[in-house]
Amino acid sequence: MPKMLRIGVDVGGTNTDGVILDPSRTAEPDRGIVAWHKAPTTTNPSLGINHALTSMFEQSNVSPDDVASVTIGTTHFVNAVIERDATRLAKVAVLRLSGPFGKHALPCTDWPDDLRSLILGYYALARGGLEISGQEIDPIDPAEIRAFCAAVREKGIRSIVVNGVFSPLDTVFKQEESAAAIMRAGLPGVDIVLAHEVAQIGFLERENAAVLNASIMAFARRTIRAFSAPMQKLGLRCPVFVAQNDGTVLAGSAAAKLPIRTFSSGPTNSMRGAAFLVRDVLREAALVVDVGGTTTDVGALLPSGFPRQAAAFSEVAGVRTNFSCPDVKSIGLGGGSVVREDGERVTVGPDSVGYRIKSEALVFGGEVPTATDYTVAGDAGLQIGDRAAAEKVVTKGSVKGFRETVRRMLERIIDTMKTSPEDLPVLLVGGGAIIAPEELKGASKVLKPEYAGVANAIGAAIARVSAVVDTVKSTEKKSTKELLEEISNDAIERAVKAGAARESVEIVEMETLPLQYIANKSRFIVRAAGDFDFTRVNEADTLPAAEEEDDNDNEATGQQAPYEKKPAAPQQSSKDEPIDIASYRPKVIDRIWYISETDLAWITTGCYILGTGGGGSPYSNMLRLRSMLRARDVIRVISPSDLTDTDLVGCGGGAGSPTVGIEKLAGDEMTESQAVLSTLTNAKPTALISLEVGGSNGLQSLILGATSNMDLPAVDGDWMGRAYPTMWQTTPVVAGERDTVWLPAVMCDGNGNSVAMLKSRSDETTERVFRAGLAELGSHVGCALAPVTGAETRRWAVPHTLSQSWRIGRAVHAARQTNRLAHVADAVVDAVGGRGVASVLFRGKIVGVSRVLRNGHVYGEVEIAGMDDGGEGGGAGAGVGAGEEEEEVREGWKERYATRVKIPFKNENIAVLAIEPGGVETPLATVPDLIAVIDAQSGEAVGSPEYRYGVLVAVVGIAAGEQWTGTARGVELGGLHAFGMHDVRWTPLGRREDGVRGVVDEFAT
Repeated sequence: MPKMLRIGVDVGGTNTDGVILDPSRTAEPDRGIVAWHKAPTTTNPSLGINHALTSMFEQSNVSPDDVASVTIGTTHFVNAVIERDATRLAKVAVLRLSGPFGKHALPCTDWPDDLRSLILGYYALARGGLEISGQEIDPIDPAEIRAFCAAVREKGIRSIVVNGVFSPLDTVFKQEESAAAIMRAGLPGVDIVLAHEVAQIGFLERENAAVLNASIMAFARRTIRAFSAPMQKLGLRCPVFVAQNDGTVLAGSAAAKLPIRTFSSGPTNSMRGAAFLVRDVLREAALVVDVGGTTTDVGALLPSGFPRQAAAFSEVAGVRTNFSCPDVKSIGLGGGSVVREDGERVTVGPDSVGYRIKSEALVFGGEVPTATDYTVAGDAGLQIGDRAAAEKVVTKGSVKGFRETVRRMLERIIDTMKTSPEDLPVLLVGGGAIIAPEELKGASKVLKPEYAGVANAIGAAIARVSAVVDTVKSTEKKSTKELLEEISNDAIERAVKAGAARESVEIVEMETLPLQYIANKSRFIVRAAGDFDFTRVNEADTLPAAEEEDDNDNEATGQQAPYEKKPAAPQQSSKDEPIDIASYRPKVIDRIWYISETDLAWITTGCYILGTGGGGSPYSNMLRLRSMLRARDVIRVISPSDLTDTDLVGCGGGAGSPTVGIEKLAGDEMTESQAVLSTLTNAKPTALISLEVGGSNGLQSLILGATSNMDLPAVDGDWMGRAYPTMWQTTPVVAGERDTVWLPAVMCDGNGNSVAMLKSRSDETTERVFRAGLAELGSHVGCALAPVTGAETRRWAVPHTLSQSWRIGRAVHAARQTNRLAHVADAVVDAVGGRGVASVLFRGKIVGVSRVLRNGHVYGEVEIAGMDDGGEGGGAGAGVGAGEEEEEVREGWKERYATRVKIPFKNENIAVLAIEPGGVETPLATVPDLIAVIDAQSGEAVGSPEYRYGVLVAVVGIAAGEQWTGTARGVELGGLHAFGMHDVRWTPLGRREDGVRGVVDEFAT
């Protein structure tokens, strides 16, 4: 008979849990659970796994020959990062293959201070990197790499990350692999992580993930080696897997190289296990609170029983990354958390005695007060250890303080995870769940199902097998449909090869991401998943013999020093403490606005929303500006009304593909282009204005104007009021007072190449020339445009757009702080002027991204489904707690339209088309009005390069300014006609009559 039983084991920081599950009996009352086990995690993980397996075999009389697979889940690796454990985190050296780029956003620049100082040991920037076309920015220089090796050797660092610009697309030069080969020759035995093997496009986020991965590799190798030993000792002849972040499994050898892929496997397994346990009584969205011995992990469970996935970016211990993982928040709270009393104040964690709880906690004869001790002392019904030992130390008053602290910590993290103020069911699981109260603010009900203590092991046992294909293909000779079919077949074959039963494999994720400004190329991401194929298990699939371990070797056994009592060290962060948003006032003196970090954060959020899908992410520019502010740079903003007629207002901006902007981080191309232009014109501006406020260019006038650069004030305004793809789609061109506005113009690539345009017949000619050169200069350049007078700026500029960005950002941050993310789109509408100026057009889930041909023009297109058509949103006007007026809008939508929309884009979103029954497309909004897609889980903008399947979004329409809508020329240059879409007519979303009030005018003292 084929082997049927599946074993799941979860090795947590405190407890090791296990289950033996019979998949053929899951419909029975015992859910097919043949045996289960829970015991403290041992210093040597292999002993704990051995105890778990031995115990379960004894309970059930199961033979090892009946077991089809063993899947191990662990929080060991992520705990090491959360706890900032120097004994498990290695110092890392980073080599960037980036040429002249990336110097203004250095490695780990956006990390919490304490974690950066603990992990980052050394970094260097070297020649290398690719353009998005696949050509080299620079070939790698072996001499530079050998010099890097010498520095690393001198510092004694044994873990290295190599990250090259656009390395995920490097299939020809293989720069990361070549650099690693040189390093292995000069540094034998070191761990080298190639960033492209860890995560995908997004330079900073990929590098962050790779650095975390490198820091824990040695610890992961020891731990996984320890996991392997008991399998052979017990005679198990079956595959051994490690649970991944997405609820599927990874071979043990692969997990040792990519431990970061297991970071969220613990909470993912707990959520999957919780859904499995309550599937008969709960089929609605819920929050799963997994309380372990060291951490508490909170995730959102969808009605489907799968975790809600994080959006384009996610944070791990305060570090922004882009690898696939569920949307989970973790805090340092568990049954082993150390409790301290300071007068009437009681603190819990974040440090924990972890698996030493059976020897260190008071109730077990130890000397360290833990959360378990305080819980036992306050509940006479709990039969855990020696209550009297805890009561000698813990008073009734301190128990009350402890309970309030725990309640507050849990309610805060629950509040953070919700996207609506509405109460949701909360499922309590995990061995540390005894410390959680039975009622929690924000929970409609608190459920603790049977077997909740081993939910994580159950989730591991039922994990599936998956495979992902992430590639870039040419669409010149094959259609997108044909390529998707080929790639899907490849993904299915990979899943089958990984152990899935062919008949159960299905495509669970499919994305097509057009590469803007790169002709006939798209990025394809396809994921296939299926059930484990029990019939294909044979001796060839068994684990190879584990390496011999020296029991006296602390490194081999994972032995750690006894817990030492010490004051809790606060987790430092580069981020400011939360401010009172309602009372915050920007610093405006003598009608000059001095930008603070708070202002910068809000402006950044607002700029990306005004980017309407394009403009590129302003994140790296924000990091650069934040570093400048912390280095005492002064950044000033003035109102356009304060310009004199004779002022000269310069303009700078980046041009190119947003996808390039998140890879090829800024060098000196912006300042170089200004210097070249100044030489040509023999004139220096007296103020600066951004070309466009939307996206990364919205911050360029602040960067250029900072005291360490040009030391000039930035004008509160821009030449677009949003983001547009061309220089002739600007308000000075709309005004039509000159034949050409932007000459002379200069563009620099930051890599030693500059191009100047001195004369042309029109701004459109200048654009075409620059666009042709742009492709040769790497699809991203810095541009400097001829300055205009103060009088012209007052007539032509879209005024107070930095102020508008600031207000939008303030609304988003306030919604986040007060847990009103379900209404964040409405908050944005209010921030830009309310109904009549803006509206929420649609809410739903992204279900497809593709490249389409319309009327002879190629567009990107994102499709969004509402709740009634497979999404998690709800169509036009849908939202939790919507008012009567909004409900009327929603009902009107349902009568007229299907619950899907399409948004064609050319970098920027150019229309929202409702898909009516029968396939008829009706416009809800079009350019020149603004169409912004907002992440419903964070309130941040989702740019067109970040459109990906499954992201919950809201679509907001904002009326354009009078500069665009007040004349036929404005509608022609900024409307659908300019994008080649002639068959759709513009219907205004609203009208701006009073304009936007400037921050200077509102807050001037």
